[in-house]
Amino acid sequence: MRHRKGGTVLGRDSSHRKAMIRNMVTSLLEHEQITTTDAKAKEVRRWADRMITLGKRGDLPARRNALKVIRSKDVAAKLFDELADRYKDRPGGYTRIIKLGNRVGDAAPVSVIELVDRPEA
Repeated sequence: MRHRKGGTVLGRDSSHRKAMIRNMVTSLLEHEQITTTDAKAKEVRRWADRMITLGKRGDLPARRNALKVIRSKDVAAKLFDELADRYKDRPGGYTRIIKLGNRVGDAAPVSVIELVDRPEA
């Protein structure tokens, strides 16, 4: 039985999966939009929403917990300064997944995951 086993395995062992998710969350918070497969985007959404919630809390334990996941101190500073202010009135749902179709090489379903209310470039 797999009761209370949250998350998707994504065909990787735990250390590879954890490193990949941490890198993708860091890239998403830095660039505010990344392209990846549907399954990875759905898993990254869980982590990214948690990081933004920690940023909204803004205290020292929240910053330390966020730095356990986020790879860059610059991105963590952006999270706690810029993104926390942007989403302070939003109760959740900080990311959006837009399906793009299938990838040419292996026909994997591809999506764009982005932060909502991001400024247009």
